[in-house]
Amino acid sequence: MAILPIITAPDPRLKQIAQPVEKVDAEIRKLMDDMLETMYVAPGIGLAAPQVGVLKRVIVLDLAREDEQPQPLRMANPEVVWVSDDDAVYNEGCLSLPEHYADVVRPAACHVRYLDAQNEIRTLEAEGLLATCVQHEIDHLEGILFVDHLTALKRNMILRKLLKAKKSGQTVSA
Repeated sequence: MAILPIITAPDPRLKQIAQPVEKVDAEIRKLMDDMLETMYVAPGIGLAAPQVGVLKRVIVLDLAREDEQPQPLRMANPEVVWVSDDDAVYNEGCLSLPEHYADVVRPAACHVRYLDAQNEIRTLEAEGLLATCVQHEIDHLEGILFVDHLTALKRNMILRKLLKAKKSGQTVSA
C-alpha cells in the first residue's frame, strides 16, 4: 500500500467530474487500499479518488472511532438512490480544505447503491454522520466541495485563505 498526496483547494482538478469504473478489479482494489491508508494517516473519515488526483468514481469511508476496530467501506460508482425529506446540519471539514470547517445542510438519511471491492452491487442505508459523509464524498465525484454548499461570502473567505497559504508556501496540515 502507498500513501498518496492529497490535492488541496483551490486546485482545478477538484472541480472535475470523475469517470465511472467499468469493474472493480485488482487495480481499483489497490487504489481503494491506498486511499484508505492515505485517509487513516491524514487523518480523516472519508476520501474520494479525485482528492488524490484520480478521476475515477471511487470513495472510501471509515467512521470507526480510535478505540474501535476499523470498519472501512470501499465504494465504486456510488450513487444516491433515495434521500429523506428531513435535513441535518453537520460541521463538515475536508482533507482537501485543511483546517477549515463549516455547517452544511444535507438530507439526514440516504440510500446509496455501489460496487464493493468484490465488484458486487450493494446498497447502503445511511443516516446521521454516515449519511453526511457518504454524500460529502459523492459530491467530490461531481466536482463539488463542501464549501459549494455555503454562501458565496463564506466560500470565498475559505478559498482565499487556502490560496494565500499555497502562495506563501505554507504547509497546511490535512
